[in-house]
Amino acid sequence: MNRHLSSGLRSIGRTGAGLWAAVILILCAGHALAAVGGGAPSETVFLGQLVVLMLAGRLLGEAMLRIGQPAVMGQLLAGIVLGPSVFGLLAPDLQHMIFPTMTEQKSMVDAISQFGILLLLLLTGMETDLRLVRRVGRVAIGVSLAGVALPFACGVALGLLMPDSLLPKADQRLLTALFLGTALSISSIKIVAAVVRDMNFTRRDLGQVIVSSAILEDTIGWIIIAVTLSLAQAGRIDVGSVAKSVIGTVIFLALSLTVGRRLVSLAIRWVNDNFASEFAVITTILVIMGAMALTTQAIGVHTVLGAFVSGILIGESPILTRHIDEQLRGLITAFFMPVFFGLAGLSADLTILTDRTLILLALGLIVIASVGKFAGAFVGGKIGGLNLREALALASAMNARGSTEVIVATIGLSMGALSETLFTMIVAMAICTTMAMPPMLRWALARVPMRKAEKERLAREEMEEKGFVPNLERLLLAVDHGGNGRFASRLAGLLAGQRGIPITVLPLTPNAGNGVGKEPRVEPPTAEDGKVADTAKQAAEGTKAAQPKDDKPDPVDVTVRRLDAPTPEAVAKEAEKGYDLLFVGIENTHGRNGTFHRDVDRIVGAFDGPTAIVAAKNGHLEQPEQSPLNILVPVSGTDVSRRAAELAIGVARVVKAPVTAIYVSGERRRSGRTRRHEQAILKEIVEIADRYDQQVETAVRTDVAPDEAVIAAAKKGGHNVIIMGVSRRPGDTLFFGETAAGIFDNAPISVVFVAS
Repeated sequence: MNRHLSSGLRSIGRTGAGLWAAVILILCAGHALAAVGGGAPSETVFLGQLVVLMLAGRLLGEAMLRIGQPAVMGQLLAGIVLGPSVFGLLAPDLQHMIFPTMTEQKSMVDAISQFGILLLLLLTGMETDLRLVRRVGRVAIGVSLAGVALPFACGVALGLLMPDSLLPKADQRLLTALFLGTALSISSIKIVAAVVRDMNFTRRDLGQVIVSSAILEDTIGWIIIAVTLSLAQAGRIDVGSVAKSVIGTVIFLALSLTVGRRLVSLAIRWVNDNFASEFAVITTILVIMGAMALTTQAIGVHTVLGAFVSGILIGESPILTRHIDEQLRGLITAFFMPVFFGLAGLSADLTILTDRTLILLALGLIVIASVGKFAGAFVGGKIGGLNLREALALASAMNARGSTEVIVATIGLSMGALSETLFTMIVAMAICTTMAMPPMLRWALARVPMRKAEKERLAREEMEEKGFVPNLERLLLAVDHGGNGRFASRLAGLLAGQRGIPITVLPLTPNAGNGVGKEPRVEPPTAEDGKVADTAKQAAEGTKAAQPKDDKPDPVDVTVRRLDAPTPEAVAKEAEKGYDLLFVGIENTHGRNGTFHRDVDRIVGAFDGPTAIVAAKNGHLEQPEQSPLNILVPVSGTDVSRRAAELAIGVARVVKAPVTAIYVSGERRRSGRTRRHEQAILKEIVEIADRYDQQVETAVRTDVAPDEAVIAAAKKGGHNVIIMGVSRRPGDTLFFGETAAGIFDNAPISVVFVAS
């Protein structure tokens, strides 16, 4: 306890030292900028502003994290400290040197801020998980509708009743009221998700309802704000402008979530696969965001809706790897977030709250916003079937406005729908509600018990998260037109169809490298290439049809790619685009003396990742598309054998094929400890199968050579394919050990080696 306390004090002390260093740097920057500014617009002043905002935002954001608050609050407070509220009071001349009020100078940093708004909404959209919303749709829809409607009504009523002195334009009171209603009703998905994740509630039933409700509220809020902004741009409210905005929004959303979703995925994949330059996918994402933002602007709806929807579509792209996501997130969080929120804080002048009337109005705004949001979410939760504790936790979570509120208020200020005084009051409300939410939510979530069904689901999902098959995102096939290639394509299609995983086929020509010293090669396109791809696609479509109606995956995209290079180089070059598993199925699988053919060795050696080497026999070689499966899986408790078992079970569940897991022990007389070890290994395989709703038989063979035991079990059980996990042994040639070599050389049935 004392150790944790002293560690916390040391970290706060280090942060305090950093803040003093930031203050000294800001003072030095002010004098330097004063020397170069000269009263004219200056790029040096612009650069200095960015440096100061990034540094102050980072340090205060770090300080907020140390006390359990979101980092974005520190970035907003950094702007308030640098603005007229603190720095402007203590050193007004120096503050004006760093942040002059000249329109030309302000326009430079404002341009960064406006682009930052679009990027923040892009990031928010990418974090929007529509599948999660569908999973808990009924409760989340009720919570979001009630959670938006009640505070929205309160905000509109407040806007209609507030004094004229707080309005930017007295004749556009309704626009201000609509903006205020939206500002009070919308929640911050980023803040909500961060606290829920911090409490390890992301996978809990209530955590999913909270995050899904925040997603829906965000979506509804941005649609409302886009329509309101279009009305503000029109300068008046009439039936025609309202109808144009609403119809334009509906059409845009309908096209985006259907045709647009497919086009965005294809664009990202095409650039990822064909561009050799660095960060090409990042550029594509930014172009897509800009194009959709301009589209919404063209149809009379604000750019924010286009940026938000583009984020949703980009986040659902199967080619958006974790690496690309981190690159884009790093750009936004490291630069645009501290600059945008710092500028938002600069625009807020908290000195106006020294006026007794205004501070009372601000307190009233905070109370109305909190009570309206809390009550709306609580009522929605009860209607959705939550109990009292769950509804209280849900209402506590939805009260966080955070970054979203500030974005809305900034847009309203720039559009002339909010006055600076009203903007400052909204920012103060956002700070108060956001900083109050984490401790309230932590207190409420700690008192929500876990149900038995929920505990079982969490255990199952935890196993899936560590699993091999659930984490596959993209498959690569190096196959020829023969039976091996088509059988490998079928197995890949059975895996891909369960979750809509895209497949890329590198078609090879049979006998391409049939002699020692000959380089295997990729031949010109032939009509047979389409048959290989069709095998994978048909297997995937059959798999999709077998899925439950409420969990239909996307269609599997099968791409046939030909590269004018020897096969190993082609595989290596294609592998750079990001694949999780390589299937190898070529005619020349066997080499001399039971080894793998040189072609297989070279292809596998060119791929840095898991591989599945297919050696089909009998019916799988003659009719690979229709032959039934009866799978035998040797298991040993290692990661590679577990991976092979999971792949076998994943394939078997689709075609309802029987699976048997066999453990081979070399001991005739086994101790109790040995038996418990065997039982534990087989029990783990049964648990994996239960996750997939697949039955698995188990068997133990003793006092027999492992390869002979596996082959004998396959003959006795009528199995027609062995799927075995293996690890490559050191050496110049592809070798997986004596057991694998014996099975590969002597098994009379098909064999699939799943190699790490």
